[in-house]
Amino acid sequence: MPELPEVETVMRGMQIALQGHKISDVILRRSDLRWQIPAAFRASVAGQTITGFRRRGKYILMRLSNNLSVVLHLGMSGRILLDSPEAPALHEHVTFITADGRRCGFVDPRRFGMLDLVPTGQEEQYKFLISMGPEPLDASFTDTVLHAALKDRKSPVKTALLDQKIVSGLGNIYVCEALYRTGIHPQTLACTLTLPQTKRLVRAIKDVLNEAIAAGGSSLKDYVRPEGGLGYFQHAWRVYGRKGQPCPDCPGLPDCAGVEQITQAGRSSFFCPLRQKLS
Repeated sequence: MPELPEVETVMRGMQIALQGHKISDVILRRSDLRWQIPAAFRASVAGQTITGFRRRGKYILMRLSNNLSVVLHLGMSGRILLDSPEAPALHEHVTFITADGRRCGFVDPRRFGMLDLVPTGQEEQYKFLISMGPEPLDASFTDTVLHAALKDRKSPVKTALLDQKIVSGLGNIYVCEALYRTGIHPQTLACTLTLPQTKRLVRAIKDVLNEAIAAGGSSLKDYVRPEGGLGYFQHAWRVYGRKGQPCPDCPGLPDCAGVEQITQAGRSSFFCPLRQKLS
């Protein structure tokens, strides 16, 4: 699933290409994505000008001149095609067409993505956003905020950070990378983190996300940037997906045999056994 940097990259691509343009038509080829697209979707969107974009967690909000926002989630395999050809791509379920002929296609082979509508002034009350935690790149996401959110959590810190109520938008890749940078074992109980540890963790989260956004996101099997290019941060992963490979900051054998992998809550966690010792 695309994570925060990938979603931010997609949103920025859409913003550059589409903001200020009028949508002349919306072609709905099927409405049964993860949830049904609203019956009034086409009538509500066609004829409106795109006034702005916003990302909240892993959701993209495309704001319209009629004070409605299109809510977009890429799901597991969704992607956006800008300037898509008139002949729709395979699995291109929805196409937005602007008055000057630009085409924006939503492709989703597995149909775990979604499109919905919400009044722009009520975005924060939207059913999937209302319980979200702070944005990790916002100034409001601080060590004291995260420490307070984790102090009663007896689950592993890796699992806690994936809870969108604790912090929004974080996913498996970037939590693994942030914990590595901080030297915290993924099985460490969240409630045991000290304030200095939490301060380093918040800094690492912000750093790794900003670096990934600057690199255009990480390219997994289905992720492509809107203009068609691939993200390159996967070349900078230090532990994620590197089981058995040398840790970049370790002296190697015999002190460290390389990156290890465990399963937590059904997801793979990657860590350095020397740098991230479980205390």
